[in-house]
Amino acid sequence: MTIVVKIGGARAVDPEGALGDVQTLVENGESVVVVHGGSTAVDETLERMDIEPEYVENPDGVVGRFTDAETMDVFKMVFGKLNVDLVTQLQDIGVNAVGLSGPDGRVLEGERKSAIRVLEDGKRKIRRGDHSGTIASVNDELLTLLLEAGYTPVVSVPMYATEGTAVNSDADRAAAAVAGALDGTLVELTDVAGVYRDPEDPSTRIDRVDDRAGFETLEAAAEGFMGRKVMAAREALESGAAKVVIADANAEAPITEALNGNGTTISPAAVGRNE
Repeated sequence: MTIVVKIGGARAVDPEGALGDVQTLVENGESVVVVHGGSTAVDETLERMDIEPEYVENPDGVVGRFTDAETMDVFKMVFGKLNVDLVTQLQDIGVNAVGLSGPDGRVLEGERKSAIRVLEDGKRKIRRGDHSGTIASVNDELLTLLLEAGYTPVVSVPMYATEGTAVNSDADRAAAAVAGALDGTLVELTDVAGVYRDPEDPSTRIDRVDDRAGFETLEAAAEGFMGRKVMAAREALESGAAKVVIADANAEAPITEALNGNGTTISPAAVGRNE
C-alpha cells in the first residue's frame, strides 16, 4: 500500500517531523509519495514584490487563489524552490527523493479554466484571466516505476495543462488525485489535528467518519481552507484511495500517528464506496 503524504504550506507547518517520519517509513519498506503545498510562501513572495495576493470564494463556499499571469510566474518560481528544498532535506537524511512538478512526465495533467465562477458580496460572478485548472489524470506508471526502483517522489503543482502550459492547481486536490490513482492512503498534514465540530475547540475533533451521514457532518464542520481539504478527501476516496486522514503536521511522528488514528480518519464508505 502506497502512503501519499500531503505536507501543507501554512506558516505554522514545520515539515521537519514529517520528513523524518518519511525516512522511518521508507526504511521500514513502505512506499511513500510526498505532495507539498506552498501557499504561504507564494503570498510572502508576492507581498515582497508589492503584489496583493487574491483569494476568491466559489459558489460552494470553498476559498481558493485567483492566479493571474503575474502570480503564475511567482507561483512557478516559489514551488520550484520549495520542491528542491524538500528533496535536498530528504536526501540529507538518507531518503533517495526525486522532485517532480506537474509537467515532468505529465505526472499531473488537466485542462486550464481561464474563467471561474466566484461569489462576491453574495452575488455569483464570472472572473476571467485565471491560470488554474483541475487535475484530470495522474501518470501513475511513472510514480510506480520510481517507487519500485527505490525512489521517493516529491510531487508539486503546477500541473501540465492540455493547451501546452503550466497552470496552478490546488495542492490538496493534487494529493487526492495521486492517492486515488495509486489506490493509496492519503495523509493530509496541516496546522490542526483534524476537523473540529467547533473550529475553536480541539476537543470537538471528529475522529472517524464511516458513513454518508458522518461525511455530511464533516462537510458542515469544515470552514474556510478546511473545506478544501474535505473536498479533496472526497475526491481521493471516490477515485480509489484506501482511506484519508487529516492530521497534525507538527506531531512528533505525524504520518505514523495519523495512520494510527491520531486525526480525522475517513473511510471509503463515507462517500458510498463498499456499500
